[in-house]
Amino acid sequence: MSMFSIGLSGLNAAQNALNTSSNNISNVYTPGYNRELAQLGEGRVGGGVRVNDIERQFNTYVADQLNSAKTQSSALETYYNQVSQIDNLLADREAGLAPLMQGFFSSLEDLASSPSDPAARQGVLGTANTLSSQFRSFDGYLQDMQGNINSQIKDEITQINNTTEQIAGLNKEIALARARTGEAPNSLLNQRDHMVSELNERMNLRLNVQDGKTYNISLPNGQPLVTGTNSFQLEAMQADYDPQRTVVGYRDGGGNLVQLDESTITGGALGGLMTFRSETLDKTQNQIGQLAVSLSTAFNEQHKLGVDLNGDQGEDFFAVRSPQTFGNENNVGTAIIESAEFDTETIDQLRATDYTVRFEGGAPTVTRNDNGVALEDEAVEWDAGSGELTFGGVALTISGTPSNGDSFEIQPVRRAGAGMEVNIADVDKIAAASFADVEGNLDIGKVTIADGAFADVNAEYTITVDNEGNVTEVEPGPATTTMTVNGNAYTAGQTLNAEDRIQIGDIAFTLNELPEAGETNLSITLSNASTGDNRNALAMQDLQSQSIVGASATVTGAYASMVSDVGNRTNITQVNLDARQGLTDQLTAVQQSESGVNLDEEAANLIRYQQYYQANARVIDTAGTLMDTILNLRG
Repeated sequence: MSMFSIGLSGLNAAQNALNTSSNNISNVYTPGYNRELAQLGEGRVGGGVRVNDIERQFNTYVADQLNSAKTQSSALETYYNQVSQIDNLLADREAGLAPLMQGFFSSLEDLASSPSDPAARQGVLGTANTLSSQFRSFDGYLQDMQGNINSQIKDEITQINNTTEQIAGLNKEIALARARTGEAPNSLLNQRDHMVSELNERMNLRLNVQDGKTYNISLPNGQPLVTGTNSFQLEAMQADYDPQRTVVGYRDGGGNLVQLDESTITGGALGGLMTFRSETLDKTQNQIGQLAVSLSTAFNEQHKLGVDLNGDQGEDFFAVRSPQTFGNENNVGTAIIESAEFDTETIDQLRATDYTVRFEGGAPTVTRNDNGVALEDEAVEWDAGSGELTFGGVALTISGTPSNGDSFEIQPVRRAGAGMEVNIADVDKIAAASFADVEGNLDIGKVTIADGAFADVNAEYTITVDNEGNVTEVEPGPATTTMTVNGNAYTAGQTLNAEDRIQIGDIAFTLNELPEAGETNLSITLSNASTGDNRNALAMQDLQSQSIVGASATVTGAYASMVSDVGNRTNITQVNLDARQGLTDQLTAVQQSESGVNLDEEAANLIRYQQYYQANARVIDTAGTLMDTILNLRG
């Protein structure tokens, strides 16, 4: 090979190297760009140099690690942005429920001090209306978040579908380029890898590189999203068990739309949204609803044990929204839920969770949705004849015939706060007085009256019990009174025990404990309900210190636990986000050290390759001079 050829090969190599550095510099801020290097090799027979490849600086292992870190960081960031909103809402000392509940019970204390004072009575109605309004406001805020989550899920699915379509298109373009030239353009490879990175920020996916060339992408459960040049669509759809809930559906090659389980979608912004909704938003909304129902039900029951200024029995003070029920759209039987109400007899079993009722063999199985645990048989009452189903503080009436596999979604308290209102507008309707006068030294609790019997209770009921639980006298006697113990008819000689629930005529009470030695009398009569009677006001005010929420917590304790739970979850998410973001930043730095453009380095390369170019030009110039000298010798 002549000096001319050698010099020309050097000029070509230098030109390619200069072009490569120039391209690196111009794309220094291009997202997804990977630095290129001109790989030079010794020429073939005769010497010189040749450009073996314009190599893309891309490390597959680092890219996979970075994509995984981005998926988790994106999920945590999305989760944190959402949960911090609830944390700010609940923890607000001025707008939160805690000070309003305290204000409500304080107004009852004022009422007990002056039971006939119109100002004190108006104060109770005012604080009650403020409290119920705040419950509705909280529910509205959380329900708006549910709607926003649905919208964001739809947007994320649209972006994911667009990206998978583009990746499938790039697979095709890259394959065609390889067929034409034997190599794929680095720009197309960069675009494809950048889209895979963006896709991982939206949800967790599996990437499989077929034959080292084609990208195939699938969901964690193996269902494909990109296979070669084909892409498969995700779709936002209504959940078959709850029409208010947007979930992800998968459209397969046959055009069939299959609802994906929410646990299938993890990582990325989409996974973060769905995890936040199931872990925190649903739970918080249920806890707010449980608090509203527990407070309202307990207060209503106590209020009905009192007498108002008109001499009438107290009525329901609060109203709450009834449980929500949804039949699965895949049900094939004729069963429908005709009614759903709260069961005051088992209201202590009310929990902040949704339930799934599934029928097999005509019998229902009730499963808690928050932990997936089925309720024990003794916690579920089912009457197939009447279609009445009772569990967890809820009473359902089901008509029709369910088929095997039919299911219903039951949300006892999810939207209960939305319907919390004060039923009473007249201050005279507040039942501050007790309907019964109790005399004697027998220790009893929770005196109640049978429904609809208030106007008819005008007799004096007396019971005498000794320290062994023997009933020695009941007045009026057996001829006019039917006495029951724990719902069963009393038989002569039957022994009573502490905590027995006793009913004589239309009045019932709980025997707190047996008396000391010697017979003890109890006399119960209907009260005259004088305006100075504050016994029921005191009893209603005392509800503040009773465990009326799930039979395990006071209303203020339950709310404090809710605030603490959300606060802890927010803090944990922030700590995890900071840690994961730190790892993402480290991997980004590693990736940039290998694939990123360093302007100082490229500037140095420009000078180096410029000198390289000039030297090779000098070789050609020297060869020309030598050729001229040889030609002149012949002259």
